[in-house]
Amino acid sequence: MTVRALARVNLAAIERNVSRLSGVVGGGTQVCAVVKADGYGHGAVPSARAALRGGASWLAVATALEAVELRAGGIEEPVLVMGALSADELPVALEADADVVAWSEGFVDLLGPGPARVHVKLDTGMGRLGTRDQGEAMRIAERVDAAHGIGLVGAMTHFATADEDHEYVAVQLERFNRFVDELRERWPELLVHAANSAATLSVPASHYDMVRCGIAMYGCDPMNQDPAAWGLEPALELHSYVAAVKPARAGDSVGYGRRFVAGGDTKIATLPIGYGDGIRRALSNNCEVLVRGRRYPLVGTVSMDNITLEARPTTDIRIGDTATIIGADGGERVTAEDLARRIGTINYEIVCGISSRVPREYHRDGSAV
Repeated sequence: MTVRALARVNLAAIERNVSRLSGVVGGGTQVCAVVKADGYGHGAVPSARAALRGGASWLAVATALEAVELRAGGIEEPVLVMGALSADELPVALEADADVVAWSEGFVDLLGPGPARVHVKLDTGMGRLGTRDQGEAMRIAERVDAAHGIGLVGAMTHFATADEDHEYVAVQLERFNRFVDELRERWPELLVHAANSAATLSVPASHYDMVRCGIAMYGCDPMNQDPAAWGLEPALELHSYVAAVKPARAGDSVGYGRRFVAGGDTKIATLPIGYGDGIRRALSNNCEVLVRGRRYPLVGTVSMDNITLEARPTTDIRIGDTATIIGADGGERVTAEDLARRIGTINYEIVCGISSRVPREYHRDGSAV
């Protein structure tokens, strides 16, 4: 380790994950790689390039500036901005040659004379963006199609429970299929898409013309259990190093609030990484870190810049040893899913939460890129 914290991203793993997802859906369905939120903390442009090498043909983001970042990084493939766009943000997205999503007739008015490519969205049950009214969604599609310089390109929805409740997915599919049937009577060439990572892996009826895969392309399990169960490889490892090792006696405390008090003679190893880097404070006294192939408990309160581990007096931990917060060391492994379950959240939040002050180092199966 030459830096206090480091996220190592294996681009070859992303390529293989996307190839795996492409195999799941088959040749008749395209894969759209979702690289919003800086590629779920993995880096948007490097992840996008890896996904395209792995067989993706589309990319998706949430904001106009995320589309600009991809174009600035030399990405030329189709980009879809899935999120809400204000009157000020919309021209930014269009100037980046990105497709946009419409779910209100007023949004069509903002598009002006174009050029623009539009996907109309029906809210079949997520309850966020999109109209629930199929008639209104059809009117939006008609207005887009009739507008000069604006192309009706696709139709979409989003699932609320594909990771846990397939009965509700079936309800959403029924609603969406009615909409798709009506659309295709008028516009048979529309690109229809609905599936997120969970639906891609577990709901074949949701695949349509394209699937939108985010968390799975990074090798995380969309069901927040075990990536290996789906043939996925985690692409990201998070490391720090042992900056100090010091003895502690019975009654000595560690960290803010004295939330850990030594019960006997022990040693404390300090790592220069904390919640300012994305180590959630809820992991205080609630986590294990790998050093020299062994698990050591995180003890005391997670600080902004440091965490502490308890090591027995006979430990062979040394200053300078690499510490693995996410990843493998010897025969042991800690996954984003492991950390998420510890604190009652999801793997998305763990990887997206790794802050920008943690450098990202990219490699392909160990070879630097």
